[in-house]
Amino acid sequence: MRIFLAGIMQGARQDPGIHSQDYRLRIAEALRSHLPNAEITDPWTLHPNSVTYNDEQARQTFKSMTALAGQSDVLIAYLPDASMGTAIEMWTAHHARAYVVAVTPLVHNWVVRTTANEVLPDLDSLLAYIESGRLAQRLGMSNE
Repeated sequence: MRIFLAGIMQGARQDPGIHSQDYRLRIAEALRSHLPNAEITDPWTLHPNSVTYNDEQARQTFKSMTALAGQSDVLIAYLPDASMGTAIEMWTAHHARAYVVAVTPLVHNWVVRTTANEVLPDLDSLLAYIESGRLAQRLGMSNE
């Protein structure tokens, strides 16, 4: 089972900063504990300095991460705010028939409405969903 961790990095920021990426650690930890056979792809882990990339590096990274999203079985999208990159990853995964879980209050957003198989309101809800075994059940997997 390949799981892609999509989520806000820069969002609508107008500076070169990023949003906290701590959510990725918490999600990956829960997945490793409750779906130990899952292969987790985390763009932030693969490219922690991506905000400093030049245009060509950014272009290649964007293309490769979008391709990996499309090769996943499950995409978990953490969206406390809108993220154009995450939206494209969701769209790509959706078209590849991956199971898309959106973690967001943006329930009226068209990208969320048209690509997500499931919408959870916040990170704590996602962690409880993983820890309870409901994600594994939904995917037809055991928790072992």
